[in-house]
Amino acid sequence: MSEYIDLLITENDLALDLSRQPLPVEDRACIAQDLGHMIRESGLLVTLVAERNRLKQRDCIQQLELLVENDVRLVPGTAKITELAAGQYLVTATTLQFGNLEVTL
Repeated sequence: MSEYIDLLITENDLALDLSRQPLPVEDRACIAQDLGHMIRESGLLVTLVAERNRLKQRDCIQQLELLVENDVRLVPGTAKITELAAGQYLVTATTLQFGNLEVTL
């Protein structure tokens, strides 16, 4: 039995199966999806992408890491955000029950 269950969101819309029913997302994938949505809804990602000053970018990344750290399902101190390419970021963290997770933004 899964502890965390939600509906899968892809490309800002519900993901549907062949019979047009919403697909579920569970446990680690559910937590990863929640973190991605939390970051997007914070507005800090838009600020980060728009910022050109490297010092202010680092400050924004630190604010995002602190935001992610507030999730009680994560091991404290494990959240890390790294820039993969211009405007693309990888969030990594360790969950208390399900191991490591990654979210690309």
